[in-house]
Amino acid sequence: MVEQTLEQELKVAKRKSAKPMLWISMISMVMFFAGLTSAYVISMERDDWVSFDLPQAFYVSTVLIVASSITLFLSQKFLKEDKRQLSLILVVVTLLLGIGFVWQQYVGFNQLKSVGLFFTGPESTVSTSFIIGITFMHVLHLLAGIIVLLVVIYNHFKYKYKSDNMLGFELGTIFWHFVDILWIYLFFFFYFIR
Repeated sequence: MVEQTLEQELKVAKRKSAKPMLWISMISMVMFFAGLTSAYVISMERDDWVSFDLPQAFYVSTVLIVASSITLFLSQKFLKEDKRQLSLILVVVTLLLGIGFVWQQYVGFNQLKSVGLFFTGPESTVSTSFIIGITFMHVLHLLAGIIVLLVVIYNHFKYKYKSDNMLGFELGTIFWHFVDILWIYLFFFFYFIR
């Protein structure tokens, strides 16, 4: 009896602390990227700054990441309606779109190299190092998001989520949408600030 009460209290405490902890970590990520983009703006004053257009693959990856947010939003909506099968399919589609995003980022890095813009080495410039470095850091965060999606899919298969018990799903969704919004910010930042 005492163990059950203690276990219930622990679940309640976990539910209360999970989202605030996620928000705190996301705020720290915002500060990290704000610092990187601020350094980018300050470095634009350098004499060796090179301006260039974003690779076409970054446009494609932006479409993929927006589509992934839409499919995950719909998946959560269907899970709330206890349409588990449809919800699971949409989470898998979200995962595939996320993998497509990472692939397009890789293609974009290669497009930059093909026009002579390198991240490191004697041919590198400060501007290309910044854009590739910042984008690479975002891809690392997105890879964390892909791991989160894999955990969500696994838990979905194990029937851990129901319309009245969606905490893990909600946490995964919040993080994924955050990473998506972060890329949209970075994309428009690089598009308008050259």
